[in-house]
Amino acid sequence: MKQEDMDWYQFQEVICEHFRALGADAQTNVTVEGVRTNHDVDILVRTKFLGQDITWVVEAKFWNSKVNKSHVLALRAIVDDIGADRGFIVSKKGFQSGATEAAQSSNVNLKTFEELKSETKDMVEGEIIKMYSKRLYLLEDRYWSHSKSLRIKYGLREDVWDYSMNFSGQLILAAARKAIMAAEDFRYPIVIESHQKEQQGQPVVHNFQQLQNWLNLNLNYFEEKLIEAEWAMYQNDDYSPDLVRTPEGETTISSMLAQAMYRAESDG
Repeated sequence: MKQEDMDWYQFQEVICEHFRALGADAQTNVTVEGVRTNHDVDILVRTKFLGQDITWVVEAKFWNSKVNKSHVLALRAIVDDIGADRGFIVSKKGFQSGATEAAQSSNVNLKTFEELKSETKDMVEGEIIKMYSKRLYLLEDRYWSHSKSLRIKYGLREDVWDYSMNFSGQLILAAARKAIMAAEDFRYPIVIESHQKEQQGQPVVHNFQQLQNWLNLNLNYFEEKLIEAEWAMYQNDDYSPDLVRTPEGETTISSMLAQAMYRAESDG
């Protein structure tokens, strides 16, 4: 439905549905208990990113006039009183200069509906990418904790003279890292080719949903291979991993390879 065809109720409900489509719990016309008093809010959004609970308050202003400073200050007070992480005012007609000034350097964001859809989608995708990156660190630490000879023996990589290219943990990790780099730069379509027979899914993704599908398929498959290999190691008394946690953000072997691959593609 186009914005010009909505009434205030539909405007509020469409905004709420946008957050639900992103996987959040969103409700309209909610009374929220604060430290000092209760507050009636248009839309309350609750979700979880990286294990942390997130709360957003959204005010939908379907007015034929611009939102003024007092409404921004009121939402700032609500956000502070209920301990919300962020507030949004979504306006049909925009904002007065005083409202814009009042929102600066605060956790209240002033948006049109189109801006809200674009920016919150990017925020959610960014948080999801962080989750995949964190998972990659854990998988890399497990993979590299085993010696090269054991990784070859238990099918986690090919021998240096083996060109069958059935499976290589390092190549899967590097391909996943490279794909994440491209997604962070919004460079779709993304070619995700690890040049091995056991790669899952399609080698080209055209949007974030397809990227998620590729990462889920391949990281789940990789983890399954790790579990099977580690169980076999344990049964054969070969299980002696050198487990060291890599600090998040530190460059790893796989990320160095991914960066080289990504630069080569970008330069090409």
